[in-house]
Amino acid sequence: MRLVTPGDSAPASVNKYLLPHENQVITVRRHPAVLMVPVGLVLGGLITAGVLSNTVKDALAYIWWGWLILLAWFVWRVAEWSVDYFVITNQRMLLTTGLITRKVAMMPLAKVTDMSFKRTIAGRMLGYGEFVLESAGQDQALSTVEYLPYPEQLYLEVCEMIFPNKNPSADE
Repeated sequence: MRLVTPGDSAPASVNKYLLPHENQVITVRRHPAVLMVPVGLVLGGLITAGVLSNTVKDALAYIWWGWLILLAWFVWRVAEWSVDYFVITNQRMLLTTGLITRKVAMMPLAKVTDMSFKRTIAGRMLGYGEFVLESAGQDQALSTVEYLPYPEQLYLEVCEMIFPNKNPSADE
């Protein structure tokens, strides 16, 4: 399964990190489940603010200003999620993160010696997983990538790129 066809282009925020001779193969955004905790906190804060509004009348403005700050933090997290991408080209893997401070972690495909993925119970229910990348005894900038959608398909696609079939088939 190809998640990005050769004619597609990476988002502009990612495309500037691709080398001229690289062909992008896969570009995915992290799974929306990465926002589960912020959503829970905003909803919990809203419920708490509503309950406190009925019980503590003296601090009504502070309660709702506190919730607005929590809501602003949530909007910031959603904005960060919207610009985070995991990109696999024909030569390397990149993880771009950050809205103001941009971080690009990279690992050449040739350096990957082992790759696995993990799926927690929540990951299996919601459809996300985590890649664990290993390289020949070195610390790499990119060793784990969490909250990836379609982990089985991504895993098979990347494994095919890292470990191509070198045996000619009997048909040829």
